[in-house]
Amino acid sequence: MNTLIIYGSQYGTTKRYAEKFSEMTHLPIISYENIKNLKEYERVVYFGGLYAGGVKGLKNTVKKLFPDTKLIIVTVGLADVCDQENITNIRNSVRKQIPEHLRKDISIYHLRGGIDYQKLTLKHRMMMTLLYNKVKNLPEDKKTAEDKAMIETFNTKVEFIDYNSLNHIVEII
Repeated sequence: MNTLIIYGSQYGTTKRYAEKFSEMTHLPIISYENIKNLKEYERVVYFGGLYAGGVKGLKNTVKKLFPDTKLIIVTVGLADVCDQENITNIRNSVRKQIPEHLRKDISIYHLRGGIDYQKLTLKHRMMMTLLYNKVKNLPEDKKTAEDKAMIETFNTKVEFIDYNSLNHIVEII
């Protein structure tokens, strides 16, 4: 099956995962920003960073896919990928970005990334500060796993990259 790895990354963590996956599988890799034509690919493995409730570049990428393309989505975010509530929220968000005809045959995986507040753009730093101020005073029982992770890591640099977590996806390919 002719397969391409595509990634959407804002600050580099997702790109690093995609590059490592390409190394492990010997599959070609490209940023979603450089996609021209996808007609020769039967399967696409899309690595996308989670930003503001969406997956970076996914919406633009799926517009270029053919109806019979097998799509594997790998999200990369800050929150704990073992938390079921977090996974449910991510999957609901992903499904909103996927046209109906592609939804039936997608596989979705989740990896944990990282954040370095010093590298954030002013806009993203302001957004994170507003979000932090909103959730820090919520009652504990109202905070999601994502809220708690953001509070714990606010204004620091953290990295949860685990390349071993790619092994399961490699096996499927």
